[in-house]
Amino acid sequence: MAKSGKQWLRRHVTDPYVREAKKQGYRSRAAFKLLEIDAREKLLRPGMTVVDLGAAPGGWSQVAAAKVAPGGRVIAIDLLPITPISGVAVLKGDFREEMLLRSLEGGKADVVLSDVSPSLSGIGNVDQARALELSAAAIDFCRKALKPEGVFLLKAFQGEAFDDLVARLKSAFRNVKIVKPSASRGESAEIYVVARGLP
Repeated sequence: MAKSGKQWLRRHVTDPYVREAKKQGYRSRAAFKLLEIDAREKLLRPGMTVVDLGAAPGGWSQVAAAKVAPGGRVIAIDLLPITPISGVAVLKGDFREEMLLRSLEGGKADVVLSDVSPSLSGIGNVDQARALELSAAAIDFCRKALKPEGVFLLKAFQGEAFDDLVARLKSAFRNVKIVKPSASRGESAEIYVVARGLP
């Protein structure tokens, strides 16, 4: 195993959020990021319809399903398989395809979550461009599927394309706020954006 792989594994095994996720039955440490952002931003409430883009392995969907019960629904989609989750409709496919819009049955979502990440090449500017392309597609999805007063939570990465992404979000939403939950590793370039108020 390469040195960087060993460092990642050591950090992962000793990560308190990884241990806590296992203890609480969450599929990933990402659940704590959503829990923290929701506690601050009040995204999720009982009865809401939530769409989770790039949902595998399902940590965010687990949190969303618990928060929108009773009466709410969560639709999770990913190219990767997702083991069934109680209270979640799981779709295998690309969120850019029409099937996800059809699954909303003519309704619109209260919240769209996007933890989408491209297959990483390790080449910074290539990965940034791919991530920006997916984020732009998620914004387009919101224009079709999110209620005007709905909320969009997007994982993004700081770097060359970040300012461009924020500009796109500001052109689509009235209110754009950048947040960094403590469950997100300090050295990580990942950042989260909460966008509200489609025109």
